[in-house]
Parts: sequence; structure tokens; C-alpha cells
Amino acid sequence: MTLQVAEMLSAYPKDLGNVDRQKLTACIEQCLRCGQACTACADACLSEDNVADMATCVRTDLDCADICETTARVLSRHTGYDANLTRAVLEACAQACKACGDECERHSKHEHCAVCARACRDCERACRELIAALG
Repeated sequence: MTLQVAEMLSAYPKDLGNVDRQKLTACIEQCLRCGQACTACADACLSEDNVADMATCVRTDLDCADICETTARVLSRHTGYDANLTRAVLEACAQACKACGDECERHSKHEHCAVCARACRDCERACRELIAALG
């Protein structure tokens, strides 16, 4: 997936302040990747023979996808920046990714769940790194 995150951050007409652009870029990209992986994983779970056993996985996938995509959108807006809201959104995203990664690891015999768990771990890490960089 080719994303224009860094290019759009560079094109922003105002100063972004002391935010670590690399960590911000990485976090937005990981959120978008994780959202896609979780959406695809939920769909794949619904195609499994034992779909009833996958209900919690589908739910956590869809919750995580929604939160990741929302986080990417919030992080992409800089006008009227609210540091407290940004931290709260990042914490929620990291928690959703942890929960989804844990659930997908329970079903890692399914390749789609193993792929999704990795995407969740990467996104959780990127969110935590950005939180730390925000101070």
C-alpha cells in the first residue's frame, strides 16, 4: 500500500511544532495498515467453517479497524491541535490493537489471524512510540 502520509505532512502550510514527524508518519501508516488487516481478517473469519468460534475475533477485528482508522484521521489533522485528545485517542488505539492482537493470536492457526496479529502489534508499538515522543 503506497501512502502519501509524509508528503502530506510536509505540505502542511503551518509549523507542526516539535512533533517527531517520523513517528507521526509511522503511526498514521501503521493505523491505516492495521485497519485494513483487521477488516480483512474479520471477513476471513466469517468464511471459516467454525464461524461461531470466531465471533469474538470478528468483533475485536471490527472494533480495532474502526479505532485505527479514526486514529489515523485524528493524527492527520493539525489545525487546532489538542494534545490531550491526541494522547487519549492513541491510548485507545494501542489498547484496541493489544486486545485484537491477543485475540487473533488465539486463532493463529488461521493465517489471516496470524497476519492480523502482527499488524496489531506493529500498530500498538507505533502508537506507544508516538505517545512517548509527545512527552
